[in-house]
Amino acid sequence: MLIDTYDRVATDLRVSLTDRCNLRCTYCMPEEGLQWLAKPDLLSDDEIVRLVRVAVTLLGVTEVRFTGGEPLLRPGLVSIVQQCAALDPRPRMSLTTNGIGLKRTAAALKDAGLDRVNVSLDTLRPEVFKTLTRRDRHHDVLAGLAAAHEAGLTPVKVNTVLMPGLNDDEAPDLLAWAVEHGYELRFIEQMPLDAQHGWKRDGMITAGDILASLRTRFDLTPEDDGERGSAPAERWTVDGGPHRVGVIASVTRPFCRACDRTRLTADGQVRTCLFAREETDLRGALRSEAPDEEIARIWKLAMWGKKAGSGLDDPTFLQPDRPMSAIGG
Repeated sequence: MLIDTYDRVATDLRVSLTDRCNLRCTYCMPEEGLQWLAKPDLLSDDEIVRLVRVAVTLLGVTEVRFTGGEPLLRPGLVSIVQQCAALDPRPRMSLTTNGIGLKRTAAALKDAGLDRVNVSLDTLRPEVFKTLTRRDRHHDVLAGLAAAHEAGLTPVKVNTVLMPGLNDDEAPDLLAWAVEHGYELRFIEQMPLDAQHGWKRDGMITAGDILASLRTRFDLTPEDDGERGSAPAERWTVDGGPHRVGVIASVTRPFCRACDRTRLTADGQVRTCLFAREETDLRGALRSEAPDEEIARIWKLAMWGKKAGSGLDDPTFLQPDRPMSAIGG
């Protein structure tokens, strides 16, 4: 079991499969991209599956989320999912993606054992998408969403970040669109995860701003606290249901006390928090032929030292020293 000194138990594993991405979102990385990890530094497919197996069979992990960078860029993704689906006990598995390659892979991922997807989409306007991502791929994301829904990777969740002066007026339109298509929309406060460190607290669109905008068109009923559990999103039913909308308020309403996540970077480091500045190396143990029990011991020790909170509620918070593409969202 992955327990910390605050009695939180990590049962949700986020696995970054690659630091690479085929978009250049302004809130994530500079236009020219980043210095990518060298291939020998990345975990191999077999190493990823082994670490997931250790987490599931020895450490009590029940949910696995594959992230990136962009995980659909990982050539062995379908095989990784298939092998993890064969574990006993079988973890619930999901994928966070920008959706660009989802049209051609959704059915194969579902057949391999993936349960559902989260797709990032910040705007319904192609020209705004191009400005935000520096790529003209809006149509590909919409096609990927439709393919995921058709393949049964449900509930299909859509993750949206609102940026001042770009798409901050789109919240009601995005929710109406999500309701129409049967997607579950989740707004995420912009977090300090950009490699160029351009994030400013006083310029972000807050959860309060988002809810105020949505209520100009919709009646929102808050979900019971008991239904949320350790989920990062606060949720509301829309116009009496059954549709729901969520808001992940990492900055203004931190949810650290209920956190149940542990993170594995693309190069085999354990992160106890998305905003942690320390990492614990598992790749070295893997490649020195350490037994599963020793890897589990190292992982447990790392999680035991998890801090009480992310620090995001501190106005003097310093951004992590690695960009989101290397850590995994």
